[in-house]
Amino acid sequence: MTDISIGNNDNIDIIAAMKLHLLVCDGVFDLGLAAFTDTVGLANAMAGSLPQAPAHIELTLVGVRRRIRTAQGLTVPVVTAHGVPEPDVVLVPAFGDKMPDTLSARLTRPDVPDAVAALQQWCTAGAHLGAACSGSFLLAESGLLDGHRATTSWWLGPMFRQRYPNVTLDESRMIVNSTRFTTAGAALAHVDLALRIIRGRSPALAALVARYLLVETRSSQAEFVIPDHLAHADPMVERFECWARRRLAQGFSLAEAASAAGTSERTLARRLQSVLGKTPLSYFQDLRVEHAVHLLRTGNASVDQVAAQVGYSDGVTLRALLRRKLGRGVRELRRGG
Repeated sequence: MTDISIGNNDNIDIIAAMKLHLLVCDGVFDLGLAAFTDTVGLANAMAGSLPQAPAHIELTLVGVRRRIRTAQGLTVPVVTAHGVPEPDVVLVPAFGDKMPDTLSARLTRPDVPDAVAALQQWCTAGAHLGAACSGSFLLAESGLLDGHRATTSWWLGPMFRQRYPNVTLDESRMIVNSTRFTTAGAALAHVDLALRIIRGRSPALAALVARYLLVETRSSQAEFVIPDHLAHADPMVERFECWARRRLAQGFSLAEAASAAGTSERTLARRLQSVLGKTPLSYFQDLRVEHAVHLLRTGNASVDQVAAQVGYSDGVTLRALLRRKLGRGVRELRRGG
């Protein structure tokens, strides 16, 4: 078997050709599956153009049922999990179910325990496991992520925390590596995950494929998060969010926030931590950042003026916060970058 390890430098050391399995479940997200197959296919096609071509990636679509249909009704040709050689890497694309209620129902279907068992077996055999978007829920169902860090689609963060409290979730990240597991964020993060695997084989090949796909380095989902969408997952958090939006320019008070939410300071802090993985102050700052980005993109106010509207004393503080939270500068944000 190929020797694969992810260390602090996020590299995957490849000694031989890699056997890559895509675990495809019924109702798979069409775009996610295509992103995996097309990115890997392009890498294989372009490998020969490099001075030192990496070995071919042996891609296999694997299922725990003989008949697999995508969310859009297309038939996927798969081989059964028991009929293939042990993989070096297994990637799980997202389900087509995009919202918590339908995803929750999807996870109760009878093929899920069989898929979980396959993941557990491959992990025991030494495979590196990865998942993107809602596919991270399937990986978490296996219990293998317990005690590890992970990411998923940003709007599914509250549901993920509730179902898997033993996993440390950071849905602001586009990619999270944790020993033998790699998880990726929403939708097009399937491409980021595929490129991460390719980069471990050949950084030059990953860079070439990214250029052909017009994919820039994306380390964070934070810029795309809609805070009030997350707040609506819980009535108490929603009440806090409504209070906070009216107070962005005035400043934060935990006592006033708790009173507005109809609870105690301790209960409010616990609820935000369990639903959003944030303190009340941290979420308040997220709302400030969201509003600042909106003002920068839709108006002509100076950075100092925008800073004042969201409760910061000067533009220097706001610039530093935007860079830290979003990885973007003011100029990039103004032009929509």
